[in-house]
Amino acid sequence: MKKRIDKNNYYLDIAESVLERGTCLRRLFGAVIVKNDEIISTGYVGSPRRRKNCTDLGYCMREKLNIPRGERYEMCRSVHAEQNAIISASRKDMLDSTLYLVGIEVKTKNYVEHAMPCMFCKRMIINSGIKRIVIRDSKREYREILVDDFVEQDDSLEGVFGY
Repeated sequence: MKKRIDKNNYYLDIAESVLERGTCLRRLFGAVIVKNDEIISTGYVGSPRRRKNCTDLGYCMREKLNIPRGERYEMCRSVHAEQNAIISASRKDMLDSTLYLVGIEVKTKNYVEHAMPCMFCKRMIINSGIKRIVIRDSKREYREILVDDFVEQDDSLEGVFGY
């Protein structure tokens, strides 16, 4: 008899399917918000509605300007997966929920090493009421992060860029 995958990997697999809708030329992310074993919303990386995506333009402005990972997000055309999932849900539904996040490097098809929400996404996650984040590191390995850790370890006070 085949062993069932655990619930975290089940939702991470769904997030991994969601990322396939992404339009970023560098990294694709998929996010799924779950509460009480029910999917509240999903999100993937892409330009704001009705704007051209990087895949349509054929270039990434951040890449064109050699902007390092984790810096100068205002130069990115995309809305992040976490942000799209949050804006598609009601805050009351997100209170004490879990956000599942998967990232894939477009060029290598590998999972994004040390994937972590950016500082803007962290702020939105804190305010949304999400309690926990589960991030995929490999096909079956993941990390769990308590959102309270973002509050206690306020990286916006450290002046450090990137990841």
